[in-house]
Amino acid sequence: MALPPGILANLLHVFELVEEFGPSLGRPHTAPLGKGLFEIRANGREGISRSIFCTLKGRESVILHSFIKKTQKVPKAHLDKARKRMKEVVDGV
Repeated sequence: MALPPGILANLLHVFELVEEFGPSLGRPHTAPLGKGLFEIRANGREGISRSIFCTLKGRESVILHSFIKKTQKVPKAHLDKARKRMKEVVDGV
């Protein structure tokens, strides 16, 4: 929720689409990252962000990590952080 307002509004809109249609919306909204992780692409006046999320049993989705995009590819450190958080979420279920 600490993202700039324009980006946050777009992120929430895309997440509503994910809730309604599932995580495999396709580009430009979402992209699979493998091993149960998906990426939401959110744009706003302030720039571009990426949020990594996973889905749990049923239709529950959890945003694991969000960051402002600075490179074309998702940096390994961001993927590692999301994978660690996904393990914590899945183990806690």
